[in-house]
Amino acid sequence: MALRLDGKKIVVEEVAAIAADAHSAIAAEYLGLTVGELTELRKAGREAGVYFRVVKNSLARRALAGTEFECMNDGLVGPLILAFSMEDPGSAARVIKGFSKEHDKLITKMVAVGGHVYDASELEKLSSLPTRDQAISMLMAVMKAPVEKLARTLAEPHAKLVRTVAAVKTQKEAA
Repeated sequence: MALRLDGKKIVVEEVAAIAADAHSAIAAEYLGLTVGELTELRKAGREAGVYFRVVKNSLARRALAGTEFECMNDGLVGPLILAFSMEDPGSAARVIKGFSKEHDKLITKMVAVGGHVYDASELEKLSSLPTRDQAISMLMAVMKAPVEKLARTLAEPHAKLVRTVAAVKTQKEAA
């Protein structure tokens, strides 16, 4: 059943609000997927903080106007599902990449991050980005490493002295 003008306005407002808060967007062709498979994709997306929406391309163009994903307008052709990462830039890419391993009918068409649209081949790079928690833990490890190395360096002369005295004691006891 076709949407009336009021319904279309609601869809455009909803997608525009999501796009305004999203970190990245992915457009994928879903032709050939069953309703059950799309439901499975949406469920995986909800768990990862990804918003999925199948919307007419003309409505999507209106919704993306004025957002950083306006660059996707030229590529909105054919039956597409839009995935918006709400938590971190790589979450939608990870969900789509994982889902397309099992369902080859989900084909990524374009990836948009930071106002730039990229080819579908960039999905791999985007999916390998660390989550916020992973990035913080990596940063903390890098910040902590010099302090640990300094502590080990300062403790090493004392440890070497203890090992030398123990070796001398062992040598004298053996003789």
